[in-house]
Amino acid sequence: MVDGHLQARLREKVDIRAMLFGKKKRRITRLLLVEDEPLVAFDNERFLVDEEFEIVATVDRVADAVGLIRGDDVIDLVLVDISLADGSGVDVAHAAYECGIAAMFVTGDCPAGGEAVAMGCLSKPYAQRDLLAAINAVEAVLDGRKPKRLPGGFRLFARPEAA
Repeated sequence: MVDGHLQARLREKVDIRAMLFGKKKRRITRLLLVEDEPLVAFDNERFLVDEEFEIVATVDRVADAVGLIRGDDVIDLVLVDISLADGSGVDVAHAAYECGIAAMFVTGDCPAGGEAVAMGCLSKPYAQRDLLAAINAVEAVLDGRKPKRLPGGFRLFARPEAA
């Protein structure tokens, strides 16, 4: 009970801080990371938690990602690499698309045909600030706004019917 109470108090402090300092409440808060490089996965997870995102899970297999996407967890955005141990990240993005969840590729080589199932593609290697800017750009599109800034190495796909 103490843990739940403590979490509630921390959320209240975050909400109060947002009200006081004008920080806009995010539409994208819950992320699924699909990455087969352990160091990249760890760095991204740590950075995104520091930026106040909630990581639903970090997985390295298509089957695990699709299971989570089709499961009961609320996911706002899937960050997915293309080359995974058991298949292609395009299959993960396709499953997300079918479930109305936005996906963004984070990969060394943006896939042909990925535009149909993802919001955009951030090319590796990328700086953490570029990852955050790419997420913010996807969030802007989902909110019906034009993104303020597109980071280098990021391609935003035209998908008006996006999740």
